[in-house]
Amino acid sequence: MRALELKSRKKLRSGYTTGACAAAAAKAAALLLLGAPGERPPGLPVPYVPGKVEIPFPDGTRVSFPLKETGFDAARGATWVSVVKDAGDDPDVTNGAEIRADARLVPGGPGGEVVLRGGRGVGTVTKPGLSVPVGEAAINPGPRKMIGEAVREAMSSSLSFPAAALEITISVPDGEELAKRTLNYRLGIVGGISILGTTGIVRPLSAEAWTASITASLDVARAMAHETVVLSSGRTSERAHMEKFRFPEEAYVMMGDYLEFSLRDAGKHGFKGIHLSAQWAKMLKIGMATPQTHVRHGALDSARAAQFLRDIGIDALSEGRTFNTAREIFDLLTTAFPRQKAAFFARACSAAKAYAEGFTGGIPVTAHLVSYEGEIIACNE
Repeated sequence: MRALELKSRKKLRSGYTTGACAAAAAKAAALLLLGAPGERPPGLPVPYVPGKVEIPFPDGTRVSFPLKETGFDAARGATWVSVVKDAGDDPDVTNGAEIRADARLVPGGPGGEVVLRGGRGVGTVTKPGLSVPVGEAAINPGPRKMIGEAVREAMSSSLSFPAAALEITISVPDGEELAKRTLNYRLGIVGGISILGTTGIVRPLSAEAWTASITASLDVARAMAHETVVLSSGRTSERAHMEKFRFPEEAYVMMGDYLEFSLRDAGKHGFKGIHLSAQWAKMLKIGMATPQTHVRHGALDSARAAQFLRDIGIDALSEGRTFNTAREIFDLLTTAFPRQKAAFFARACSAAKAYAEGFTGGIPVTAHLVSYEGEIIACNE
């Protein structure tokens, strides 16, 4: 037990975003291209490149990245370099992914201009509402800026730059497969992953990635002219709402445990209605006025939960009785009070609705309780 406690207290290691890795690969590819002396016959090995490349970060610091592979495509006159993403201790689906950049000169283009494109495994934006226009590669503004600054450093180190544009193509060999483990499809990003990152740094288990995803989902829902949005605490709750109401896919937003943030952000977007879909433990916490519902922010106090239920008129729980989990309370209400359980659950939903509407700026909330079998079994009164 002591060893487990020490491990849980260990400081988690930060990592780097896909955008930072793309910038590093792009600079190295540009250095290869611009540093090559004269013409290179087909088959000639690429010039020597250091095992690492250093790039600037938005906060003014500089970070070195190890390079995985380098190459030269004689047919296209392009150099390429790949970098493996290290997300630190963050459980990121792209951790360990290979991020590749190809660099080539485009004759006739404006001298010194950097043209950025998305290649295989980088998604394409197909729906409005995101920070990248429809039809463009899903490379967010932050990474675009990082890539541009890193490549311009390589260009400035070249003794003579030809009168041509420098085209950089970012690709992720496993991007299409990785995208299947994300919600990109719902945002209208097809064919691969997004190249993300504002600071270049991934903070382990930070709220930044979750809240950015929530905002992006709300942006898309609003841009698609949906008037009602559904905030779900998890996949089971979301699926239950989908099966019963069949709202458009873009109307569904996975809020996870970020209840208060999601409600406030949805309020700012000006929807006419907000649905909450959650299972018992989460709904109970919401009704008890808990803005952050993850267990790491505090386990459910079952005694307080029982008192809360008595306060809202669910007097089936005798005072002094203790419960180990929220599920135990749910099972008792379900089995011991079959005729009253619907009214009991509706009251809990009503308490959750009342609390949630304190963050929405007047937008009405409808709370739906989902059973452990994955069906909606109650709604607020």
